[in-house]
Amino acid sequence: MTPAEMHALVERLYPICRSITGDGVRRTLEIVGELLPLTVTEVPTGTEVLDWTVPKEWNIRDAYVKDPSGRRVVDFRASSLHVVGYSVPVSGTFTLEELRPRLHTLPDQPSLVPYRTSYYAETWGFCLSQDTLDALDEGPYEVLVDSTLADGSLTIAEHVVPGELPEEVVVSCHVCHPALANDNLAGIAVAVALASRLVAPRHTYRFLFMPGTIGAITWLALNRDRVHRIRHGLTLACAGDPGSLTYKRSRRGDAEIDRAVTHVLRGRPHTVLDFSPYGYDERQFCSPGFNLPFGSLTRTPYAGYPEYHTSADNPGFVTPEAMSDTLEALWQITRVLEGDRGYVNLSPYGEPQLGRRGLYGSLGGRSDTKQGQMAMLWVLNLSDGEHSLLDIAERSGLPFEAVESAAKALRTAGLVKEKT
Repeated sequence: MTPAEMHALVERLYPICRSITGDGVRRTLEIVGELLPLTVTEVPTGTEVLDWTVPKEWNIRDAYVKDPSGRRVVDFRASSLHVVGYSVPVSGTFTLEELRPRLHTLPDQPSLVPYRTSYYAETWGFCLSQDTLDALDEGPYEVLVDSTLADGSLTIAEHVVPGELPEEVVVSCHVCHPALANDNLAGIAVAVALASRLVAPRHTYRFLFMPGTIGAITWLALNRDRVHRIRHGLTLACAGDPGSLTYKRSRRGDAEIDRAVTHVLRGRPHTVLDFSPYGYDERQFCSPGFNLPFGSLTRTPYAGYPEYHTSADNPGFVTPEAMSDTLEALWQITRVLEGDRGYVNLSPYGEPQLGRRGLYGSLGGRSDTKQGQMAMLWVLNLSDGEHSLLDIAERSGLPFEAVESAAKALRTAGLVKEKT
């Protein structure tokens, strides 16, 4: 996918009202399914998943607050953010004073509409700008929430790119937020683009598109017998804002995915954070019972930008360039994960003569050959069966691709062999 195509996908998904369950999630996954083959699983309401239970399914057709003239002063049709997620049905007439406890605003950002939900406590409410609220008189107001909260199911979708190895690289992104472009439509678009680029990889790649928190918990509950196959994992979110890339380490802190991402990001502006049990779905994969090697890649982290969970997180906030930058970083990370392996030096006593094998430049001191020569020397020195190519890249300070290229040349020359 091109950067423009990723942004077009964000724009197409943006108007759909999503939540942790319901037809909005299904419609979102139908569109993703036009680009990638998906396996969709419906998990019925009431299913026990770890310490949780799959909730009732929520769907909404319309909602509004009308002033005495019949004008919609708060209108679900204008933006799905205007209704508190999982609002139960309501129809009635209220004064402004009666409505106030159910009206949510951002006084410090008076022109913006907030994002609010109430998944597990049955209530209802509306979100609007503080400017709109300040302009309202005492009413009365006609109020409607035309929604259903009933037994149904929770929807999870997976796309698998088969590899040579059964060990998996898992990329997870949440699909539950309505009308929020960076959080997380940009993550969905970048995940689709990465999946489309992978062809005949070494590892098996599994892309998970599911609601936040309850989706990951449900997937883990259904797949407890095979989570041991997860070799590397990344939660992908907030992939399109103008900020630099941020990586949050796994709970382990020194997993290969932590090292691979850190190695790739070192040549660009970035931030690396230690693990904390707050954030996106990496906290489910990193819960102590699973303790999987799962990190989180974002641009500006959650709650770190003023547009976060507001109506300002719209398609104009995310850029094709930022999504492309995130995609390229992810691609380089996969190149490290795919290429990392150990080698054994077959001529370990003294330095082998590289020149007679055509592996050493005939003109000493040429800068265009120095990096490749140094990479060969490092590979030869550390190919003792104990160090991987990523180990060598980290210790030498050389780019992984230079180290990998050197290893391939030395293997062709019969000086190293891959560790079995």
